[in-house]
Amino acid sequence: MSSPGTRSSAPGTTGRVVHWAAPYDMLVWIFLLGRERSFREKLLSLAHLRPGEVVLDVGCGTGTLAIAAKRHVGPSGSVHGVDASLAMIVRATKKASRARVTVAFRAAVVEALPYPDAHFDVVLSSMMLHHLPRKARQQCAHEIRRVLKPGGRVLAVDFGPTPGGRKGLFGHLHRHGHVELREILDTLAGAGLSVVDNGAIGVRNLYFALATAPSLESRAPVISHERQPQNGNHER
Repeated sequence: MSSPGTRSSAPGTTGRVVHWAAPYDMLVWIFLLGRERSFREKLLSLAHLRPGEVVLDVGCGTGTLAIAAKRHVGPSGSVHGVDASLAMIVRATKKASRARVTVAFRAAVVEALPYPDAHFDVVLSSMMLHHLPRKARQQCAHEIRRVLKPGGRVLAVDFGPTPGGRKGLFGHLHRHGHVELREILDTLAGAGLSVVDNGAIGVRNLYFALATAPSLESRAPVISHERQPQNGNHER
């Protein structure tokens, strides 16, 4: 999520970078009306995490989703988180330590992920893509495709346009950007990923797209079971 205090200052990225780590968690709490835990669990359910999987959270922020993901994959799995802001990584590391959860956080940009090819079973992107200009989003998608194992999954969640431009309390506290769901679907498909599901999260104007990397048996991306992008207000 972006704000008037967001600035692009991390080397290697053209996206906006949030550096104010401490207030970030409070802003998320306000946005989700205190229901952050159930929201994170819903995202991880959409990603279909399984014990033993290796997971990457790109644009991990203060690490809340990555920490929750580690509990899903268990001792036999592992979770990594990257963010362009060192302040976010420092806070995420402290949060994982307090929670007694092992997550490997590191400062890095999504346009050049510091991992080998075919390394992850799942990549998560939560409310991060709207920080990136179109070219950087395309670079990010290609990097996600590169680090995913054959048949691996990526879950992208982000803000769609607010219907009618309506603003509530959160709109006055925070001015975030958005990205059309159709553009997310096209970006993932353009990187060679197959979109298998998409739609509204059911929380405000958040949408998701779930895609898979080609399996060893079939390298050609095939779109299957795709729901049409939904419009309208899905706020609870």
